[in-house]
Amino acid sequence: MATFLYRLGRAAFRRRGRVLLVWLGVLVAVAAVAAQASGPSDEEFSMPGIESQKAFDLMEERFPGTAADGATARIVFVAPDGRKVTAGDTRQAVEDAVGALAGGPQVADVADPFASDAVSDDGSTAYATVTYKVESSDVSDASRAAVDETADRARAAGLTVETGGSAMDDGGGPGGIAEIVGLSAAALVLLVTFGSLAAAGLPLLTAIVGVAVSLFGIVLLAGPLGLSADTLTLGMMLGLAVGIDYALFVVSRYREERGRGRSPQDAAGVAVGTAGSAVVFAGVTVVIALAGLAVVGIPTLTKMGLAAAGAVAVAVLVALTVVPALLGFWPDAVLSRRARRAHKASRRGGGRAVLPTGERPGAGRLDGDAARGPFPGGAVPGGAVPGSAVPAGSGPDAVDRVNLGTRWARFVLRRPVAVLVLGVAGLAALAVPMASLQLGMPGDEAKSTATTERRAYDALADGFGPGFNGPLTIVVDARGAADPQAAVRAVSDRIGATDGIVSVSPADFNEAVDTAVFRATPSTSPTDEKTKDLVEAIRRDRPAAEREASATFEVTGTTALNIDVAAKVQSALAPYLAVVGGLAVLLLMVVFRSVLVPVKAALGFVLSVLAALGVLVLVFQEGHAAGLFGVAQTGPVMSLMPIFMMGIVFGLAMDYEVFLVSRMREAYTHGESADQAVVSGFRHSARVVSAAALIMVAVFSGFIGEEGSMIKMLGFGLAAAVLFDAFVVRMAIVPAVLGLLGDRAWWLPAWLGRVLPRVDVEGEALTRPHTRGPGSDPGSDPGFGPGPGSNRDPGGPVEARL
Repeated sequence: MATFLYRLGRAAFRRRGRVLLVWLGVLVAVAAVAAQASGPSDEEFSMPGIESQKAFDLMEERFPGTAADGATARIVFVAPDGRKVTAGDTRQAVEDAVGALAGGPQVADVADPFASDAVSDDGSTAYATVTYKVESSDVSDASRAAVDETADRARAAGLTVETGGSAMDDGGGPGGIAEIVGLSAAALVLLVTFGSLAAAGLPLLTAIVGVAVSLFGIVLLAGPLGLSADTLTLGMMLGLAVGIDYALFVVSRYREERGRGRSPQDAAGVAVGTAGSAVVFAGVTVVIALAGLAVVGIPTLTKMGLAAAGAVAVAVLVALTVVPALLGFWPDAVLSRRARRAHKASRRGGGRAVLPTGERPGAGRLDGDAARGPFPGGAVPGGAVPGSAVPAGSGPDAVDRVNLGTRWARFVLRRPVAVLVLGVAGLAALAVPMASLQLGMPGDEAKSTATTERRAYDALADGFGPGFNGPLTIVVDARGAADPQAAVRAVSDRIGATDGIVSVSPADFNEAVDTAVFRATPSTSPTDEKTKDLVEAIRRDRPAAEREASATFEVTGTTALNIDVAAKVQSALAPYLAVVGGLAVLLLMVVFRSVLVPVKAALGFVLSVLAALGVLVLVFQEGHAAGLFGVAQTGPVMSLMPIFMMGIVFGLAMDYEVFLVSRMREAYTHGESADQAVVSGFRHSARVVSAAALIMVAVFSGFIGEEGSMIKMLGFGLAAAVLFDAFVVRMAIVPAVLGLLGDRAWWLPAWLGRVLPRVDVEGEALTRPHTRGPGSDPGSDPGFGPGPGSNRDPGGPVEARL
């Protein structure tokens, strides 16, 4: 793979104009088609196999057209203190508002609160329901404005008026603020890391290109596939984060190779062949994890996972092609100021540097590693390239000098037990709150009290009771009963007598009078644990009720659906975590050709995910520091959050594992001791991996400010998970474990070494000694490959390396 990517990087550098024209053409074409598309829609949530979904399916079968009903808006009227909405001028103001709503655009029907029994027992509150001819995604701004204007006139009459419902939701999606915050923080990290505006700007530019292509693609497919606005935001979130990180790794390796004396074109090829190989592997793991969400059996989760996987795949392609193409236009711009001055001095002085490939810089083209000298990377000790004006401080020894990563690795290796115990204990303590994890689907009650939707929710709860916002829908199948109406009455009476039910509505029959639907209102709110216990109690009592009524029934509705979804997701957490962890072990075993390193990586991933979920519970469920993160209302964690976060974090955790540990393995197989290999890995990779992790945290944290509960929680959870995984697991626990294991960390049974395929993630094929003529590529020469005098390669055939 490294050889192919090396050729790809050189080709993109050489044909940079064509590469950019192709990507520009793709961007324009996708944008043009997306402009004509319908865009994100209000996705109809479904989950096959649960009782609530079966009841919905039965309603759709027996009550044709119910599922196709249009959007609804609910207008809540609250009388001034001490007055009633049924009295005098107050009633007249409500009736005037209802009349005005009936004449609004796209309106199909308005339910008068005085005719539909929508007035509270104390007369203080009433609500009108507006049904539209179209779905909520098609409700026009004019229709929403008409509702707002009517509410304002009723307020002028002295009423408190709040609005809610699906019709008043204008969609949302990427708002811009989160992206600006994330990009600004990423730019600062890149600038500090590279010390160059061009080097900092290039990853940002390529990430924006990739995100633009991805978002237009999602918009294009949103209508046919039923993708939601949250899917669009998720694609932007992941596209930005991985797009910046992947470009960062390639640019960093390019700068390193230029410091070793390679020409720009050859450095681009080697950067794509080495760092690009790791980018491909990391991207594939993220794609597999996201696409693997399909096995959970939740269509919404599957669509979001596949869309996000597509955004990651685009980010990988951009890093492998657009990055080297832009480097071709400005080959020296991304270098440090010192390196740029050295190159300028060389050109002014007419210096003709003899580079590792045997060509001179003025030749304008390098052919790989031909005529390399006897030192790694073609450099002599001290870092200077023979015959060149490249200063010693910019050669390999500039990388080999003692830096913060080196000092940290040596510190951990001196105290591996203490660091390991402290890291594991800290993450384990943060994971403890996960034991009390409650899953649900927060609605308007989770919004800020500054929103009219939340105030409408509270007004209805105050006027009609906390259970009014989440009634249970009972679907009775009386097709086999001798007297269907009597059977439905029997079911209704039994459920109405259940503790926790405050009222039961009259039953509505279908045209065949063999199926009925009625609502049962709980005494507790939809997210209260007592409501969950109530649903379970009704279902436990069902066999006796069905025998008595000679009819069957199902419990559904938004509240029951959320309870069922939470139960299914919670039951899928452990199996999915086992599958993802097992996949991590298998993939890393192929990459590192070791048994213990992959096991350590998978256990670290599990630990970081559990800690992130624990922190999520502390903030969003229990309310600790909730105000700091803009959490207006605590409650259950979104049902889809844990399993979705596992899929994303798995891929990101493997990113850092590959980028950090691959350098350790490379050093170990080149003859360094196990401890020294850990130090070498940190010397080369700790700075870049830390920068990549900080960028991820910055991008994800920017989305904490979004209004949507799903995106807010996901941004917070991913930021916490990346923080824990990169800086506690990969930077502390990993070197501590490797220091304790020593040579045993790289052990692989001989039989397993023969079975596992070889994947060249570190770019070994680009560094093996060989003899070939100008114009050849790595792998094209018969002498390019394993040979005598090689160093060790645990668990595999002996290979020659410098």
